[in-house]
Amino acid sequence: MSDMTYCQLHELTRQTAGMDMDKRKKKDLESKDYRVGPVEEFLGLSPQESEYIELKLALSQALAKRRRRSKLTQAQLAKMLKSSQSRVAKMEKGDPSVSVDLLVKSLLAMGANKEGIAKAIA
Repeated sequence: MSDMTYCQLHELTRQTAGMDMDKRKKKDLESKDYRVGPVEEFLGLSPQESEYIELKLALSQALAKRRRRSKLTQAQLAKMLKSSQSRVAKMEKGDPSVSVDLLVKSLLAMGANKEGIAKAIA
């Protein structure tokens, strides 16, 4: 797989779910042995795994949105969290190495509450 993470690939598929691929393009790709279909099928994800990725993406996006609204740089947020800028970038990107626990703790450290977090993942 390219540099795209599973989370990013899943998000891209989710965003384009309503768009139909041109039938000719699909046929051309399939004739070249490319697999065409939903990301869940391509990655062999169960419905639970797919939902987990959706949850992580929602938390990542909520963190990035809250940071921008607070007019903080990634470096400033990292200092607040006693972390590094690169770690914050990974958190906001939905990197697989970032845990849901870390995302939730970071949101709470930025002033989010249970209701706000619940709204972000709903």
